[in-house]
Amino acid sequence: MDRIDEETHQPAPPVTFTGRKTVVAAAVAVVLIAGALLIRPARTADDARPPGPSERAASAVGMGAPPAAVDLTALVADREQWVAGHPDDEASWAVLGSAYLEQSRRTADPAWFPKAEKALKRSLEVRPAEKGNFDAMTGMGALANARRDFGTGKKWGELVRAQAPRRWTAYPVLVDAYTGLGDYKAAEKAMERLSELRPGLAAHLRAAQVYRDRGWREDAVMQLEHAAGAAKAPAEKAYVLYRLGEMSWERGETAEAMRQFEAALRTDPAQADALGGRARTLAALGRSGEAVRDYRLALGRTPAPRLALELGELLQSLGREDEARAPYESLAVLAARGGSHGVNEELVLGLYEADHGDPSAAVRRLTAEWARHKGVQVADALGWALHRVGDDQAALEYAKKATELGLRNADFSYHRAMIERGLGDEAAARRYLQEALRTNPAFSPVRGPLAKQALETIGQPAPGGPENMQPRTPWVAPEMPKLRPKPEAAKPEAAKPDADKAEAGKPGTEKPGAGKPGAEKPGAGKPAPKPAPSAG
Repeated sequence: MDRIDEETHQPAPPVTFTGRKTVVAAAVAVVLIAGALLIRPARTADDARPPGPSERAASAVGMGAPPAAVDLTALVADREQWVAGHPDDEASWAVLGSAYLEQSRRTADPAWFPKAEKALKRSLEVRPAEKGNFDAMTGMGALANARRDFGTGKKWGELVRAQAPRRWTAYPVLVDAYTGLGDYKAAEKAMERLSELRPGLAAHLRAAQVYRDRGWREDAVMQLEHAAGAAKAPAEKAYVLYRLGEMSWERGETAEAMRQFEAALRTDPAQADALGGRARTLAALGRSGEAVRDYRLALGRTPAPRLALELGELLQSLGREDEARAPYESLAVLAARGGSHGVNEELVLGLYEADHGDPSAAVRRLTAEWARHKGVQVADALGWALHRVGDDQAALEYAKKATELGLRNADFSYHRAMIERGLGDEAAARRYLQEALRTNPAFSPVRGPLAKQALETIGQPAPGGPENMQPRTPWVAPEMPKLRPKPEAAKPEAAKPDADKAEAGKPGTEKPGAGKPGAEKPGAGKPAPKPAPSAG
């Protein structure tokens, strides 16, 4: 037993591999690894390295989110280099076209639009729409919407939806196109379908847009808050913060709007839209010098005609008429440049002409625009232009289209108030002036003070209300007729004994006049009065 115990405690001899065994083991390992790779080949996601700038931008563009400026530049350079050596790669051409389009959005430079169109058309040449080149088709629809050609955007979006109803990228294009065309019910349906297929950042942003246009502000803000939670990259978060600032500005919450715009600029200093929003808010807070500075900085980064119009009106409100001419002139130049690249700037040009130029030209321009796009912005601008030429009756029809959908916009309310006043309806004018100032008291450095002056001129209604609603003498309750008591029903007589019946049947016992018509005495049929008690 001791010997057995000693053997059990002795260590096992080491295993040694001969050259032959080593070769066999290596061969077995190679076979196992090869089999594993055949079963599950290596994937891009297996790479532990973080994605590069171009990969981040491509992912953001594919998700419908705004990429960072540096990443976008890297993506453009990468795809340009790639397609130069691979001219038949339709997917890369589509990505390049979408990247060009995103560059135009970030910089407000319409020169990117022709480049985007050329790249997307090249992708469709390699693989036509009939063969399901959905990325290029969706890019063409987004390009048309960015140029404000919403009819073409609708055609591309519906073409993708017809071929691939569950392809979610078609629905952001359709939401934007239907909104621009004024078909808000169709926009809402497309948004709901997008939320079903792809809940996330793009769906939340489109839902906020649809709810805002319908006047559902709380729902719109809630969707933007969800979008902020879904945003991951700084550029995405900054864009959502900018949209939240715009919502706060429209509600007249200048302090909250300032907080959101500044947060957007801290998150992404290249967010030029937020810089323009901060300039607008600074003007509302009375910090005019800072507002002028921010407007000029924003125009340097994103030369948008609407920013030039806002800067010109701010300078005009400050009495700096000579300085205001420069942004007004640049507005016309920028609009003409955009038009040469296929951008529709008729709306902003019509608003400028109505207030600062030739109102008749504004009517002609906006009438043609209304024939193409029947959105509330065009309806409001056309109604205002008609008012400026003195045709308030026709203007009111368009003002109603702009204000009765549900969107609460201080400019829309002010325009309708002035139209109602031109028609002599001071009650309606007072109502819409109050609504404009209640929605956003500082909605415009030019029209805001005019709205306050007009409301003071119109004044308040006389105390007591209209004459037909307030009696001249104190009200006295009328004397109502008293109700008569309901007569009691006659009680049936008690049954008499049979002897009485027999006695009554004998001849000669009838009462005088009984059985003769018309012989009833007054009171016949009523019970006989009780005899008076005797004196004894």
